[in-house]
Amino acid sequence: MNLIPAIVRDARTGAVLTLAYMNAESLAKTRETGQTWFWSRSRQELWHKGATSGNTQRVVHIAEDCDQDALVVTVEPDGPACHTGAVSCFADVPPLPLERLMETLSSRHTERPEGSYSTYLFNAGRDKILKKIGEEATEVVIAAKGDTKERVISELADLVFHLSVLMVEEGVEWGDVYAELAERAR
Repeated sequence: MNLIPAIVRDARTGAVLTLAYMNAESLAKTRETGQTWFWSRSRQELWHKGATSGNTQRVVHIAEDCDQDALVVTVEPDGPACHTGAVSCFADVPPLPLERLMETLSSRHTERPEGSYSTYLFNAGRDKILKKIGEEATEVVIAAKGDTKERVISELADLVFHLSVLMVEEGVEWGDVYAELAERAR
């Protein structure tokens, strides 16, 4: 039986959730049902992710590598991927920059530490956050009209930061924005 490693990642965050193995039968069932099916090496049987835990994974995309001997399966998870209850089987993988920013901002929104700029924005309220977004958007336009690429990048980063503050205030995640963009690309 030929097994293929399948790297499973979250469609909303890009985070690696797990590494599992598929054979021809589990890959066919995954494509047929739109949910992940794997081959359990320990039990020597086909298993449907979430059959006992309820933590299923809706398949968004399956990509084969150049040698067709490994897969990246992009999913929308309904619950944790790991049997331990953790979101991911890989606890040590650092979050991507936007994910890390959102984690920090969420923490600041909840804890409101003294002296934090984001705490200041959250305490000042929606109007202040919206005003900063307007200012930063204007600075992006001005930089793009004649400044260096580095200056444009800096202003874009300021805008993304302030947009992220608004997103936390609104309870919106980058995954929600990615999903909207994906829907528009159809």
